[in-house]
Amino acid sequence: MFVLAVQIAMGLLAVCGMVYGLIALWAARGFERAVKRAPRLENEPEAWPGVTILKPVKGVDARMYAGLVSHCRLAYAGEVELLFGVSSLEDPAVAEIARLRVEFPKVDIRLVECPVQMGPNGKVSNLAQMVPRARFEYLIVNDSDIRVAPQYLQRVMTPFAFSSDAQPVGLVTLPYVGRVGDGDGGGLWSKLESLGISTEFMAGVLTARKLEGGVKFGLGSTLATTKTALGSIGGFESLVDELADDYELGARLSAAGYRVELIAEVVETSVPAYTLRGFCEHQLRWSRGVRDSRKAGSLGLGLTYMVPWALMAVVASAGELWSISLLSLALLVRYAVALTVGVGVLNDVQVLRFAWLLPLRDCFALFFWAWSYASDEVVWRGQRFKLKDGKLLKQTVEVRQ
Repeated sequence: MFVLAVQIAMGLLAVCGMVYGLIALWAARGFERAVKRAPRLENEPEAWPGVTILKPVKGVDARMYAGLVSHCRLAYAGEVELLFGVSSLEDPAVAEIARLRVEFPKVDIRLVECPVQMGPNGKVSNLAQMVPRARFEYLIVNDSDIRVAPQYLQRVMTPFAFSSDAQPVGLVTLPYVGRVGDGDGGGLWSKLESLGISTEFMAGVLTARKLEGGVKFGLGSTLATTKTALGSIGGFESLVDELADDYELGARLSAAGYRVELIAEVVETSVPAYTLRGFCEHQLRWSRGVRDSRKAGSLGLGLTYMVPWALMAVVASAGELWSISLLSLALLVRYAVALTVGVGVLNDVQVLRFAWLLPLRDCFALFFWAWSYASDEVVWRGQRFKLKDGKLLKQTVEVRQ
């Protein structure tokens, strides 16, 4: 009787996952239609507004310099300044910024020292100290390794041109893909992370957009806002304790009456060459961040892993025909979601290369989802923190890497 109950439970969970997959396909289609209907500027504005791109940096990440160079080659008619923030002028990133200045002497590049640790989130602490030094009202935040296309800035700024007084645009954010390098940058754990971004995380973003009637959070790939909107929620100072600061920024701006726009421009982030330990720490930090930021959504996330549940049904039933059929259907739906979102929406061809790893990726994802409820500890940049309601608390000891 117990075995039968397990079989039924695993089968029902797999069916729930397939229902989610169909909703994700519907959401992806809805996003594509919305992109086609989105208003476009018929003529170039006489003057694009000035923009400050804020880049808090710490250390030198893989392929970081290529990302910085892409920001110096933007095709934007307005004024642009690149503002870099470091906690110490001894940081290795300072030399890379100096190199950038030499290579692009016509680009307005400035360095800001941010010596005050305002909270556990060092990146946001730096941002809070950088904003007063920004020349322009419009601000864009993205990570140091983000790589963009020449038209990136123009596309990000376009929604602000259609902002209304009734519900002004307070944040523009966009999808991203994780680029895996060749050689030592293309290990198994990096490939699993890349697959997760394009086929799991972004599918969830599009589904949330569809079910919630719009995006009500931000993605760290790009956070474009204004000093006015930022000031209305207390500035970055109000986020220095948050782990998921990008999510919180969008959530708070949405709650304050601003519109959050998800546009179709896709950028790249570099996926590091993870060890198993580094991969586990990063996945757990992400899972626990989601758990605290979207409590109900995190619980429901466990229902989305159709392939692992179907695999467990096969094991529980000792390979009965119904369970094999269920697994086949689950694989069909899962790969349809992966290809539709990863390749169709994000144009991430790596999904095709790594598609054979998708069942393994989903099994790991279910494991990390369950493990996220076992503890409140996260590891971030080699340091351990306690997480409570999304806030980083009680820094303890440094972790040996």
